[in-house]
Amino acid sequence: MFMNRSSQRSNKAITHLLVTILAVVIMGLVVAACGGSSEPTEKVSPLTLVDGMGREVALPGPAQRIVSIAPSNTEILFAIGAGGQVIGRDEVSDYPPEALEVASIGSTYGELNTEAILALEPDLVLAATITSPEQVQTLEALGIPVYLLANPMDFPGLQKNISVVGILTGNEVEAIALIEGLEARIAAVTQKAAGAERVSVFYEVDGMDPTAPWTTGTGTFQDVLIGLVGGENIAAEIAGWGQMSLEEIVTRNPQVVIFGEGAWVPTTVESFADRSGWGEIAAVADGRVYGIDTNWVDRPGPRLVDALEEMALMIHPELFE
Repeated sequence: MFMNRSSQRSNKAITHLLVTILAVVIMGLVVAACGGSSEPTEKVSPLTLVDGMGREVALPGPAQRIVSIAPSNTEILFAIGAGGQVIGRDEVSDYPPEALEVASIGSTYGELNTEAILALEPDLVLAATITSPEQVQTLEALGIPVYLLANPMDFPGLQKNISVVGILTGNEVEAIALIEGLEARIAAVTQKAAGAERVSVFYEVDGMDPTAPWTTGTGTFQDVLIGLVGGENIAAEIAGWGQMSLEEIVTRNPQVVIFGEGAWVPTTVESFADRSGWGEIAAVADGRVYGIDTNWVDRPGPRLVDALEEMALMIHPELFE
């Protein structure tokens, strides 16, 4: 029995449709086999950077499991949004508060607890100038990549460190945003302080011996901060850290005294007035003695800008209040 022409045309249309569907299915299978997932994949490029010891440090890509063995580095990591990549920290890394939730590898003074570090299986240990060359060599011998950030001598140096950590962790965009924010805050202070009358300042690091306290001179961030906010460091001729006699301090008669303040520092604002011979210094007589969080100043991290803003208020309150 023969089909009519209408039935033949219908069967041909159905056959054509089935062939088309089959071809599409086959093409999809071929594409999937050749290209895998249709989702775009991000290409990970190897990194090679020179660290603060002049060593070339190579990584297969941005580090995802980081042990920070310096509090300043820990603060930078969290500030650029890489806190989730930090799997270990030294016991002094206590800021931001979220850092305390990260496993501690113990003290970095003396021998490192390499067993604790190895157990965390890091793909990068981020060190600082406080890390000894011997500690770096020990970690390298264990096959752990170590990048050492040198202490910055000024704000451009700090910004460079932040940028490097951004590259090492794949957080370049966040690092740039942080740098821009810090630059704006620094400019707001330095522009107001530009041309201001210089105010003589004594910065005390350690006053355990009030007849010869430790202070800071050139080559320190304390000296940089004092200069940027319109101050004049009376210990500027000292290179780095050193002691200054009470007689010399009295002779130079600073208008402002600033000291590093912390939970472990016994010095208080009131204690200066009780020191023998200090009452005749202008800063003490005028009540211009101030404590500043020592962690802001001693840790070369983003909070150095907090220290800058605070010192500006201490030295030139008429400009910044």
